[in-house]
Amino acid sequence: MPQIRYDQLARTLREKTAGGAFFFFGDEDFFREEAVAKVVAAYLDEATRDFNVDQLRGSDVDADALASTLATPPMMAEHRVVVVRDAQGLGQKGREVVEAAAKAPEPGTVLVVSASIPQGSKARFYDELKKHAVSIEFSSLAADDAPGWLIEEARATYDTEFDADAARAIVSAMGVDLGMLVAELKKLVGYVNDRKRITLDDVKAVGGSIPRADRWAWFDLVAERRFREALEVLPILLEQGDSGVSLVIGMGGQLLKVGLVCAGGQKALEAELKPFQRWMARRIVPQARKWTLPEIDQALAELLRSDRLLKSASMSDRQAMEELVLRLWALRPAQQGRAA
Repeated sequence: MPQIRYDQLARTLREKTAGGAFFFFGDEDFFREEAVAKVVAAYLDEATRDFNVDQLRGSDVDADALASTLATPPMMAEHRVVVVRDAQGLGQKGREVVEAAAKAPEPGTVLVVSASIPQGSKARFYDELKKHAVSIEFSSLAADDAPGWLIEEARATYDTEFDADAARAIVSAMGVDLGMLVAELKKLVGYVNDRKRITLDDVKAVGGSIPRADRWAWFDLVAERRFREALEVLPILLEQGDSGVSLVIGMGGQLLKVGLVCAGGQKALEAELKPFQRWMARRIVPQARKWTLPEIDQALAELLRSDRLLKSASMSDRQAMEELVLRLWALRPAQQGRAA
């Protein structure tokens, strides 16, 4: 059975059959739990739900009890849902029971298996589940995707706009723990209430302490050729824990996006942006007007040079990064009259 994307799950659930199996795997617990909840809600009515859902953990359940649960028919309902979390903890016999149920589900029984597959695992169990179940991989959300995810979550769940600067400030302060981000989003939605828009001032009012600077805002300064401001903010970023290497990598990603616009326009950029980064187009396109492709090539060469300096330990992070910003500042705009 082909693997699907998470955004295709709702359509799959609308076309639900008499019985079947779902396999949700990957390192992102939050999304896996959300997917499990969606399956349970799709197959069970509230009135008979308590009679027809069994929630088990792979490390706790023995094979015989698991087989008995999977063989139990629905009670006063069309479907019964059996959820097996932490399936990586199942013993060999338990895995055989789950495999058999995925290959030939009992009529009316819906099996939902959730697992974090150990790194480097070559166990046949996971391949068999991917083959016979509706499967979705939930990779950890990257830091660069987290602000966009917050923006989309606010819009889809609460019909509320989340300003990009505000979303980036939250992620800078809290990291990419989706459970914590959701809790903070709920607080912010309650705070703004009918205004239906979350701003940076709202984040400061509700969240209290946020970083004095965030890396994404700094990348914007560089991409907008506001180098004097970038030099002023740089020591703050380094004091907060950002490393020179991570800043070089992030800046490289930003300038590559700028280069895409220089080469092929906004459509070229939008075609390459990941789903949770599409909001960036509104910022990148104006930044691209300040660059030419030859300048982007020179800038990327400077980034490579600085990366080597940082990894050679011949300069401190601050020295190497300040030199990098100054060398970028020295690049000559191709059109006269364009401000640095």
